[in-house]
Order: sequence, then C-alpha cells, then structure tokens
Amino acid sequence: MFGHSVGDALLCEGHGAHEESGGRRVRGPARWRRIHRFLRTGPQPATAELLAERLQAAVADDIEIAGHQLRIGLSVGVAIFPTDGTDAAMLQGNADAALYRAKADGRGSVRFFEADMDRRLRERRALQRDLQSAVDRGELSIHYQPQSRLGDGVVGFEALVRWHHPSRGLIPPNTFIPLAEESGLIISIGEWILRETCREAASWPRPLQIAVNLSPVQFQHGDLPTIVHVVLLETGLAANRLESRDHRRGADRRLYPRTVDPAPPQGARRAHRHGRFRDRILLAVLSAIIPFDKIKIDQSFVSTLDRSPQSAAIIRAVIGLGRGLKLPVIAEGVETAEQLAFLTDEACDEVQGYLVGRPCPSQDYAELVGRPPVPARNPSVAT
Repeated sequence: MFGHSVGDALLCEGHGAHEESGGRRVRGPARWRRIHRFLRTGPQPATAELLAERLQAAVADDIEIAGHQLRIGLSVGVAIFPTDGTDAAMLQGNADAALYRAKADGRGSVRFFEADMDRRLRERRALQRDLQSAVDRGELSIHYQPQSRLGDGVVGFEALVRWHHPSRGLIPPNTFIPLAEESGLIISIGEWILRETCREAASWPRPLQIAVNLSPVQFQHGDLPTIVHVVLLETGLAANRLESRDHRRGADRRLYPRTVDPAPPQGARRAHRHGRFRDRILLAVLSAIIPFDKIKIDQSFVSTLDRSPQSAAIIRAVIGLGRGLKLPVIAEGVETAEQLAFLTDEACDEVQGYLVGRPCPSQDYAELVGRPPVPARNPSVAT
C-alpha cells in the first residue's frame, strides 16, 4: 500500500525486543543473538511465551515511517526444541505451521505448535497448489443469488464463485478465497470471475443488475479500473448494470462500517475515480473518502433478529442512515417470513437470502432473466 521501501523500513524499525525492556524497539543482529541465548537458557514453554509477549509489546505503539503513522499487529508461532523438532528445518517448519494458526485466530495471537498443525499446513499448501490450476481445469463456476426490491420483485443478482475439487468435492469459499488472497491467485481468479459474470449478465434479455465481489487485494494490486474497462468492452455489458463490492473475509465480516479501513487503499480511490465505468462500489461504510451507492446489512444481524435487540436496533439505524443519505439499503441472509416482515416494516429497500432464492447456476433462473423456461426444475423465488 505504501510501497516496498516503507515496508523495508518498518521491518528494520521493529527488528527485535530487548529482554529487559519488552516495550522498547531495538535494532541490530546483536540483539537477536541475545534473544537466542535468552531462549536457550530459560524454562520452556514459559520463556518463549514471555518473549512473544515482549515482541508484541515492542510494536504496540504507532510507528512513523517516511511520514506515515503505521499501526501494526504481530502474530507469533512457536515451536519448542526438542519436543517439536530436533533440527533447525523441522523447528522452522513447525513454527510456520503454528504461525498459520495464529494468523487465522486474528491479529495479536500467539500459538504453540500442536501435533496436527503440520498435517493441516500440508493440506493447506496442497489445496493452494490445486487452486493454481482450478480455472484452467474448469473447476470454478459462478452461481447467482437473486436480490429483490420490496414491492418490485427481483432486480438483480449477486455472483458467487464455487470450487468443485475433483477429489475433495465442493470447497467452501471461506476456505479457498483466503488461500487465493495469500498467494496472489485472487488477481487472476478475480478477473476470471468478473469476465464470466459480465459475459453471462450481458446475455440476459432483462437488464438486471449484477453484483461482483472484489477482494481488497484486487484494489491494492494490479490495474483494476483498466481490467473493468476491458471486460465491459469485451462482454458488451452496460457499465451501469455492474456493481462491485469490497469483499472482506468471513472473520472480518460483521458490521461493514467496522471492516472498512478509515484510510482506504489507493487502488480503491483510483477505481472510484474511474467514473466512466460507473463502477458502483458496494461499501456499507460512512466515509468521506470513498463515495458509495448502496448500504448492505450483513446476514449476521438479520439471522439474530429474533434473539438480539441489538441486531434489530442496528438494522433500524442502518436503514435510517440510508434514508438520510438517500441511498438504497439491502439486507442479506433473509431466510424467514418473520425477518422479511421486520425489514418490510422498517422500509428496507432490498433483500437477499434463501427466502428470496438460493445461489444457483444461471440456467436455474432462466425465466427471471428473460430466457425461455428450462424444462428442469427452477428454484422457488419470492417476489
């Protein structure tokens, strides 16, 4: 986001932690040698845990690099000699496995190696290798979930990618999307999703909206506005039919105002400035930096309506916010008539969820998109 030079300077700034003053950043390989001796002589695993805490304390404060105030988080994976390995390569590999688990638990986590972590890491890496060729082998497909405007029926669809692994079966998106983001594969996979979705939507007789999820990685790397422009020209899809949403991982997807950074990536600003595409970024966030065109209420709030007064209050507040900003509000994850009734009473504009229609291949919604009916079964859709 800030360039390699800032990243390198940050690594130098937070190079280690002094064992006598855990909150102070230090520099130089000599300090790392002192930490190494400290680790060798202390009782384990308590000594390693204490060091991890001091390392975290060393980066707890904001760091100024090249005029930027940076706040970083530190996740730590620990492997102990000789329990977790008898040589450097084995210890490093097992510490790496623990680090993957620490990252999955969230920023600031410390995890010690456990016996099954190595197996899980190997499976993860194997899955990542398989994902590299998933597009070429035709294993990825797009399913479409209808979005309904209350009182008007279906007005559009959200495109959702599916991966049918040849031996593992259906791989959940919350499993393979993070893998694609970590490896950079999301750039090519995301472009494929965008192209396939726009090509399909352009073939519909009815000019319905189509929403495509984009990863933050796509905003930060590559030339997203140019890719969108080229895809729209190639497929012939009208630009005002395309909505793109900054998609956050499942662990982060709570209330969208919380999940969007106050200072968004430069790529997102560039994407929005590309006005001729009218690429409507679906960010449910109050931001003076990135204008947005629609507010989306996460399904976690809708699903807890019947048992959480807080969820109901938040939904009311978001709908009121949309009304004040003259922006449409869509609620996802609507599965019951009671949820739909609540959203109708609160004057929510649009809904999406199993009650409206499940994610299905496009042919299952042939009649909705204006094509002749398909003899096979069609899913039931509330209008």
